[in-house]
Amino acid sequence: MPDVWDPHGSLHRALWIGGGQWSGKTTVAELIAGQYGLTVYHYDYHDARGHQDRRIARRVALGEPVEDPAPDRVWSDRTPEEMAAETLAGFPVRFEWALDDLRALFTGRPAIAEGWGLRPELVAPLLDSLRRMVVLVPTEDFRRHQLRTLPRAGTLPVADPARAQANRLARDRLVADDAVRNARRLGIRVIEVDGTRDAVAVAAEVAEHFAPYLGAATDA
Repeated sequence: MPDVWDPHGSLHRALWIGGGQWSGKTTVAELIAGQYGLTVYHYDYHDARGHQDRRIARRVALGEPVEDPAPDRVWSDRTPEEMAAETLAGFPVRFEWALDDLRALFTGRPAIAEGWGLRPELVAPLLDSLRRMVVLVPTEDFRRHQLRTLPRAGTLPVADPARAQANRLARDRLVADDAVRNARRLGIRVIEVDGTRDAVAVAAEVAEHFAPYLGAATDA
């Protein structure tokens, strides 16, 4: 394990749930945390909100426009392959921001960090055991189900919502496939979520994987 700055030991004690969008990572992490009395770090929340100042500062340093790109530019004007490549290229920088958050977090028990930006190849150098990470990925049918039913997957504010949604679906598939390839290359467990089991059952499987670090369940 490399010498990564970890002043409170938070990074090396953490449990990690990465993987594809729409696989239920947040729900699974919260179910396990509620049962075992753990703290959850929600990558997506921090990435979309708490890290905006860092994102703007980086744009300024690079001489890029400060404003977020227009929705049509994000979702409609590029191919899914271009969208996925940009997303994957940005993950290492965004991961460093997440590590800064986690470094400041001290808990008596391991925290669970969950989110699609917690890529296997980025997390692996922090692991003393591969059982500290799992990658959840949805099947194609379950991904489409999530996009149809989750409020946050609603119509995008663009001129051609159908095209934008198709692009998002294809981009997310490519990004998830990349996570699976890297996880399998590194020996990190991949769990496919197909909707035949509810979130409680998936959480139980992930908890079994994390069992050496969870201890006894609380009464919460």
